[in-house]
Amino acid sequence: MNIHEYQAKEILGSYDISVPRGRMTLTADQVERSAKMMGGRCVVKAQIYAGGRGKAGGVQLVHHPEQAHEVAKELFGKRMVTPQTGPEGLKVRRILVEEPVEIAREFYLSVTLDRNSSRFCVIASAEGGVDIEEVAAKSPEKIQVLTIDPFTGLRPYQARRVALGLGLKGDLAEDCVQLILNLYRCALEKDCSLVEINPLVVTKAGWLLALDAKINFDDNAIFRHWEYHDLMDYSQMDPLEISAGKFDLAYIKLEGNIGCMVNGAGLAMATLDVLKEKGGYPANFLDVGGGATREKVSEAFKIILQDRDVRGVFVNIFGGIMRCDVIAQGIIEAASEVHCTLPIVVRMDGSQVEEGKRLLLESGLNVKTADDLGGGAETIMAMLAGNL
Repeated sequence: MNIHEYQAKEILGSYDISVPRGRMTLTADQVERSAKMMGGRCVVKAQIYAGGRGKAGGVQLVHHPEQAHEVAKELFGKRMVTPQTGPEGLKVRRILVEEPVEIAREFYLSVTLDRNSSRFCVIASAEGGVDIEEVAAKSPEKIQVLTIDPFTGLRPYQARRVALGLGLKGDLAEDCVQLILNLYRCALEKDCSLVEINPLVVTKAGWLLALDAKINFDDNAIFRHWEYHDLMDYSQMDPLEISAGKFDLAYIKLEGNIGCMVNGAGLAMATLDVLKEKGGYPANFLDVGGGATREKVSEAFKIILQDRDVRGVFVNIFGGIMRCDVIAQGIIEAASEVHCTLPIVVRMDGSQVEEGKRLLLESGLNVKTADDLGGGAETIMAMLAGNL
């Protein structure tokens, strides 16, 4: 789960991590008033669920309130495209107005989950800012990675080693130690998968400041934090992903034209890979889970069909816990309800597979069945090409 920069900074502030003074705004007039409160000179920052905003023109230094108003009018409603948004971009509906900061040095600092070790780790670099990805790609030796033992936690001497590795000394190094410890405490207590400060800066006045911040919460832990639902900005999310979330479906919109419905994340990834190998372009990742009901399958199929880019549907189900006849009934129910005429290929295997295939073939839908994954991918491609 993502949140905006201004929300991440509010959370960091509650952990005694210094952030610039700022105000979130929803209109150009509010931006102008906020700029006046900060003396005219300020930074106007578009708020979207993606990084790379600075290079896309979403972060601008302005020198007087009228200029802030004009910049805000250009940004509000604009679809901002960055390397993290995809070609569609994300619409700007909120703007953070912040005091300007005189920067002496920039760093990168984050606490994130290391999937290989199943532990939190601290990642730090003396070369932070907008080009951190380039640093990681070209000079990985400049990035410190400290894996944290979950039993002992992050110890002050370890945080001190990171601070010294950033080239900090004296009181500034000790301030950084406390900041790193607070960042780790935030990641633990808030169930975060990522807490990132980029850049962490030393100001010319000699203060450590989180100039930009990003926090991702672990979706699996949201049940412990019902307040997180109030932090979500649904305008930044795909409507189909919102609908899928209501039915506990794992759905991610992609850019292709073949809708995919699969049970199991590993099988779903394999399905997307095989489709690509056969020259197809998946329109989505959709995992209905191992024990989905007929109603859940039906809702999943409807969500796929709501995507206007979809020209055909590929269903790949292994009926271990799920019965194949239940899957078939859910598909028939959904397709009949929305009068679907698109080509459908269903590859099923497992419990009640023959009954499931019989139900599909007698349904009157434009559907074919397949016995294996590769054959199913080839069949949907042939149907889309008009060869079947």
